[in-house]
Amino acid sequence: MTFTNMNNIDKFFETVDKCEGKVELVTEQGDRFNLKSTLTKYVIFVKIISNCIVPSVRIKTYNYADAQRLLNFMANN
Repeated sequence: MTFTNMNNIDKFFETVDKCEGKVELVTEQGDRFNLKSTLTKYVIFVKIISNCIVPSVRIKTYNYADAQRLLNFMANN
């Protein structure tokens, strides 16, 4: 799934941390990064520090409930 105009990164990561299964960020090159990893979170923060809004991010989940949780986050934030 692709999320656009994400403007509350802290709340996004709080939602990811509540997920039961693996949640990955997928790059345009096909690389996958575990979003539950603290290192990955720091890398993402560094990349977006100059921009408060993330224009587009592709997320892969392996658990239906996690996908619903993230979709609910996007619908309400």
